Amino acid sequence: MIRNNIDDNFLYYFKKGDCLDSYMTFGAHLVKNEYGDNIACEFVLYAPNALYVEIIGEFNGFTEGVTRMEKIHDDGVFYLWLNGNYEGNKYKYVIITKGGQKLYKADPYAFGSALRPIQDSVIYNVFYPYEWNDQEWQKNHTKTYDKPTLIYEMHLGSWKRKGEGDNDFYNYVEIANMLCDYLKDFGYTHVEIMPVYEHPLDASWGYQGTGYYAITPRYGTPHDFMKFVDILHQHGYGVILDWVPGHICKDAFGLYMFDGTPLYEYPNEQDRENPEWGTANLDLGKGITRSFLYSNALYFMKYFHVDGFRVDAVSNLIYYLGNCNRGTNIGACEFIKTLSNLLFKEDDRVLLIAEDSSAFPNVTKPTSDDGLGFNYKWDMGWMNDTLKYFKLDPVYRKYHHNQLTFSMMYFYNEQFMLPLSHDEVVHMKGSLLNKMPGDQWKQFASYRALMGYMMTHPGKKLLFMGNELASYDEWHYESELPWFILKYPTHDAAWRFMKELTKLYKAEPALWERDYQFDGFKWIDANNGDQSMFIFARFAKNPKDHILVVMNLTPNTYDEYRIGCVANYNYEYVEIMNTDRDIYGGSNMINADAIKVEKKPYHNQKYSINIKVGPLSVLMFKARPKKKTK
Repeated sequence: MIRNNIDDNFLYYFKKGDCLDSYMTFGAHLVKNEYGDNIACEFVLYAPNALYVEIIGEFNGFTEGVTRMEKIHDDGVFYLWLNGNYEGNKYKYVIITKGGQKLYKADPYAFGSALRPIQDSVIYNVFYPYEWNDQEWQKNHTKTYDKPTLIYEMHLGSWKRKGEGDNDFYNYVEIANMLCDYLKDFGYTHVEIMPVYEHPLDASWGYQGTGYYAITPRYGTPHDFMKFVDILHQHGYGVILDWVPGHICKDAFGLYMFDGTPLYEYPNEQDRENPEWGTANLDLGKGITRSFLYSNALYFMKYFHVDGFRVDAVSNLIYYLGNCNRGTNIGACEFIKTLSNLLFKEDDRVLLIAEDSSAFPNVTKPTSDDGLGFNYKWDMGWMNDTLKYFKLDPVYRKYHHNQLTFSMMYFYNEQFMLPLSHDEVVHMKGSLLNKMPGDQWKQFASYRALMGYMMTHPGKKLLFMGNELASYDEWHYESELPWFILKYPTHDAAWRFMKELTKLYKAEPALWERDYQFDGFKWIDANNGDQSMFIFARFAKNPKDHILVVMNLTPNTYDEYRIGCVANYNYEYVEIMNTDRDIYGGSNMINADAIKVEKKPYHNQKYSINIKVGPLSVLMFKARPKKKTK
């Protein structure tokens, strides 16, 4: 019986922030007999400002004044044992506060939720054994620092849809099967899911949550989501959850002012209210908030086998409301550090990714080195500078050359991940393709060049779903991606290009083995702004295994263009990627034959090669031992 475990000792650790499985105590828990039959349900609620609490639900016809909970601890713990089998029943708490308010609240620790717009919690047995089949993944997947890491960011409700109705969603299992079939021709290594815990408004995309422990029923049951993760693991894909510990939805039935007081939020309005998003900020210095969130992250790892978390809006955690002038939020920073220690103790292969636009130092250093403890941080500076550059008419790009070279000035300060996420293709910002200037041919050429630049720049990668389609339309959460555009040759060619590019990224160690080592990248020519040319080399652990990258970001063409190279005359270079190939929609100005290395110093290198360079293109060359002639 759960009530027997609720004593001063338990509440001390819970309120201190050291309870790591608070969901095992709070919430609605089914009780079984020796035959495995449900015979009762235990409800436990923490509401210190409550005078008394009732439960209304399907089991009592949602009738108030019938089912009152017992206050079993002076600190505000309420308990009810309800005989019978009520699995699947909807329920809600009615909280009468000490100030006389009557509040109707969903269960903060509910394992199930009714489908919106219904706001009830659902009694669900998340602990019912699921037979996992991902043992090979769990045993063999490794840390990603020197591995290819290319993440496919997804919104499950708008990847593919059965129809255009509000609830015409595919089930988690259906999505998983379609997704694995789709991704097998790409080089993606992980899938990142925009928030799947319960949220009332589709338009929030999950970022304004109300039920952190309740997998949203829009796409099925919690066990369906387990199956989703299981299927992806069996096909070799990791699963990352978008997780929002910083702020909550202000809908009256949620966590907000849960017992008539800011129980989980900041006590003062200045810190609590987030006017930009219309949300309330959680107080990550509070013990009960920490116990709630630490337990939640570990819950997803333990019961859903997730491989990592992308933590939303980290700058808003580091600084109050993201304003560095208000000083560092020590409580939130300590929360992050402890979270990191807990997750890496659970599994040191976990991905803990910060969506952080601040200049706060040591975000991706371990806590033992006085870091925050993330292992990756989104490079928002790279994203902003890159998109600003590519939006420019090529005639003006020479005046902004440093927007593409600047990222390597600071890159080794953190373990950066390069994101082209959903935020870049919504709210009238336009799709990646229609950010590009010029006519249709130039737009597609610039799109291919952008993707080529991203895949060759150091750092792990994240692309939002649909970016691979080169759509003119930005993302709309209300409908599926515009798959129909693949019937048009230009989009089909871009899609084919993305499949080959991502597979090439995954296949070439030089593009990822030394992402975060100084000797993994070398500028050959970073200063040719007049021609908007960028030339650099990427190196694998074996330095002889390297790739030369040439970027021409104007429509000018060059039948002969000399570049310095790393290899000597015992080698020759072969072109392994050219974004200007005709099968991708380009002009096909390619280097079809092996390229001779000449002992002609150039670009401060002892050796050089002479190549063709097409318009608005990215070229990749790989060295191989020169074939001996008879």
